[in-house]
Amino acid sequence: MSDRGKIDRDFFDQYIYPNLGAERDDVAVGPRHGVDFGVLDAGGTAVVTATDPISILPDLGWERAARFALGVVLADVAVSGIPPSHLAIEFSLPPEMTDEAFAAVWTTMDEELDALGTSVLTGHTARYHGCSFPWVGGATVMGVGDHDEVIRPDGARPGDHLLITHGPAVEAAALFANLYPDQLQDAGADVDLDTLADRLPETGHVRDALLAAASGPVTAMHDATECGLHGALVELAETAGVAIEFDPEAVPVADDVRAVCDALDMDPRASTTSGTLLIAVRPEGVDDVLAALRERGTPVADAGRIRAGTGVSVDGEHLSHPEEDPAWRAYAELAAAADGSDD
Repeated sequence: MSDRGKIDRDFFDQYIYPNLGAERDDVAVGPRHGVDFGVLDAGGTAVVTATDPISILPDLGWERAARFALGVVLADVAVSGIPPSHLAIEFSLPPEMTDEAFAAVWTTMDEELDALGTSVLTGHTARYHGCSFPWVGGATVMGVGDHDEVIRPDGARPGDHLLITHGPAVEAAALFANLYPDQLQDAGADVDLDTLADRLPETGHVRDALLAAASGPVTAMHDATECGLHGALVELAETAGVAIEFDPEAVPVADDVRAVCDALDMDPRASTTSGTLLIAVRPEGVDDVLAALRERGTPVADAGRIRAGTGVSVDGEHLSHPEEDPAWRAYAELAAAADGSDD
């Protein structure tokens, strides 16, 4: 297992998957590596659930940090096609976080939740010694709907088209442009960092997922978080038991993103890119989903095909899961450089 970031499949299969508590008939979709959500059957109603850490980055500004954190949390339910309806949230705050700072975070979250139709169901908020930014809590999101409306993570079928929004490493590059502009310039990233910083995903990909689900026969969706686009492709193929033929030229790495990745020796297609969605769509719905997302202003491309078989191929070559996200190493190095410059 990597010492940074999400656990790998071997760790999950050895330690997590064999030990899931009691077996219950009401668990319609349970834990699987690389799957965004679970589904509980509550008397014939589907309750889609997902749990994630809350990451608040003060250097983004409290309001923007709140929207970014919330978007990451809500997306894992939104990719089911069921709108996130309820939120249970826990804050373990550092003692130095002031009441005013927390109020800015919480009121911003309230505004976003209200706009999305999501209600806070329960929670816990406290300050504890030993807690520190950015990891300041956790949240469970729920969405309530009909079982036949849930876009299952294993739903991709041969013949589907694979649509991809935004592209590789947008989150990682934009996050670094926000947090470490001086260090990126020192590393040789000769780009407009202000423009790149504005591309940081907040809650737009939540709306993208729900719009895609409403626009055509979508069979599966996945948010490309840790290990980026390549990791998400492998996870989607493994979960559905299908093969994916991916065309990298359809979703090229943006020039400013590539400049940052080159400066930090990061593979952009293996780097975290929350906000980038993989959307499997039946052939007859492709044009409608593309049109709806583009009308909303979301960059999207038809970038692959789902085939019978297993694995992911890129230009005829087999693609393996990256296992470790290079953005974690880059983040640590940039943070160390920033600490050194502050001394």
